[in-house]
Amino acid sequence: MPRINSPAELEELRKEILSRRDPHRRCISLCSGSACHAARSREVAVAIQEELKKQGLEGDVELRRTGCHGFCERGPIIVIHPEGICYLKVQPEDVPEIISETVKQNKLLERLLYEEPGTGLKIVHESDIPFYKNQQRVVLGSNGSIDPKSLEDYLALGGYSALAKVLFQMSPDEVVEEVKRSNLRGRGGGGFPTGRKWEESRKAPGDTKYVIVNADEGDPGAYMDRSLLEGNPHSVLEGLVIGGYAVGAHQGFIYVRQEYPLAVENVGHAIETAVEKGLLGKNILGSGFDFEVKVHRGAGAFVSGESSALMTALEGKVGEPRPKYIHTAIKGVWDRPSVLNNVETWANVPLIINKGADWFCEFGTDTSKGTKIFSLVGKITNTGLVEVPMGTTLRQIIYNIGGGIPGGKGFKAVQTGGPSGGCLPESLLDMQVGFDELSQAGSMMGSGGMIVMDEDTCMVDVARYFLEFLTDESCGKCVPCREGVRQMLKVLTRITCGEGKEGDIQLLEELAEVAKEASLCALGRTAPNPFLSTLQYFREEYEAHVREKRCPALSCKNLISYYIDPEKCKACMNCLRKCPAGAVTGGKKVVHVIDQEKCTKCGTCFEVCPSRFSAVKKISGQPVPVGVQQGGRTRG
Repeated sequence: MPRINSPAELEELRKEILSRRDPHRRCISLCSGSACHAARSREVAVAIQEELKKQGLEGDVELRRTGCHGFCERGPIIVIHPEGICYLKVQPEDVPEIISETVKQNKLLERLLYEEPGTGLKIVHESDIPFYKNQQRVVLGSNGSIDPKSLEDYLALGGYSALAKVLFQMSPDEVVEEVKRSNLRGRGGGGFPTGRKWEESRKAPGDTKYVIVNADEGDPGAYMDRSLLEGNPHSVLEGLVIGGYAVGAHQGFIYVRQEYPLAVENVGHAIETAVEKGLLGKNILGSGFDFEVKVHRGAGAFVSGESSALMTALEGKVGEPRPKYIHTAIKGVWDRPSVLNNVETWANVPLIINKGADWFCEFGTDTSKGTKIFSLVGKITNTGLVEVPMGTTLRQIIYNIGGGIPGGKGFKAVQTGGPSGGCLPESLLDMQVGFDELSQAGSMMGSGGMIVMDEDTCMVDVARYFLEFLTDESCGKCVPCREGVRQMLKVLTRITCGEGKEGDIQLLEELAEVAKEASLCALGRTAPNPFLSTLQYFREEYEAHVREKRCPALSCKNLISYYIDPEKCKACMNCLRKCPAGAVTGGKKVVHVIDQEKCTKCGTCFEVCPSRFSAVKKISGQPVPVGVQQGGRTRG
């Protein structure tokens, strides 16, 4: 493929690529994101290539290794085109039969199809699976159909047409205005209007400016940005170049987490290819506009996801936040105007340019436009990446797409916005998901993490867990965060250990207020959110821990006990054999007993007791019932 020197040459090349592609040709798309790699996707790819060769189909059937399809729990996933047959949890040993039966003879392998819970109905096509059917995959849609290392695949879908449009048909001010009209808000945290940020930087004095991709995705359970960068790196690059043109920058950075090697590999390949073909570097598409991109690998610090800390790290210093008396859009990297947006935000830009701000505004609420990608994890039937229009309710995401809570358990809460977000109760399930709606409810959008919790979750311990994470990740630069959040963690730990006392809740509220008001950066200012939101909606759990020394969820180890109900014990000896502390006594036909002094409360006995017996019980806040300590009775 020669260098592309004009929009006309770009369109000619696109036509030539499409002319060589037969839409009816058999193609096997294999999910090759990081999650599927962990589930043997590479081995599946090798098996497919070998089997195609073995069965004489090497030149007739294409194998396309794509990015993440989103339904990560069911990977590796393959989709056989043009029929759209979707197989889940494919393993190398399944491949010979897939090729011989499905590819050659159009016979379905029912064991690999999606099975609808409850009905047992087998679903053949990916688009009909409820997890996909109830989404609006605008940004993620291409992930399952293109090879991230193939520029041709991206061009075949219209790639870089938005870049050609802005370079030859729009002025920088017109580009900024179009992004402003779209009401695109930053997908990485605070939801600041993207167009306003771009305008501020464009008007800032100085000849040297920067545009930056924030791919330092550190929220536990979140991997939206990683999957986009792995699966469709050219979309992010195209958005970045458009942003550079709009604000007057000729240098871009992609700041990627050290833990994302595949994303680094794929975006590095995309940069090299784009430079070689004239879509990046000097005189892009013959327009006279120069733009280069460098990849910077982060050192693993969560705080470096904060804008000023990230920019400090780009300068080669320790990633610590700094006071933002002046916006980083005016004074950022090396004190020069710098526009920072996250991966998903940049990937939206080419779509807005190509389809228009009015199209983008068709999705969403009054103040939150477009779609949003969420990482749906936790106590949920279907885990994975979910893209829905802003304004979709939590209930629709959790039940229609996520399939609800597994194991017949009840829903308790959903945590949104990462470790600094908030936990929302069942009463808010019908709330629309948007930047302002979540903030008003005591949570936040953040980058899009969504952790579902069931009835067995202790909300006091949830707050403790996230405060522990944030304490570890604090850079320590300011006292309210370094010491205030640490003291909150100490009090929460004491409460979950059964050592809470009157006044602890009030003390936590005071510490939270100071951290919110006086911390240097967003990490410290939002760190109290897990505590404040759980207190707001689950105050009775805090009071039970402090006043009754009881954990209502039967979760906090120091506040629970295990005992064996003699009326239900069948002396099967499962718990006796598996107890690591030797705390269970009994024998064949002899009712078992737990020695409370030896018991370490590991829960093994509870887990191994057959469900048909359910003899092992878990209690909290009360002594073991009288009589159950006496063993020795035999079972007839």
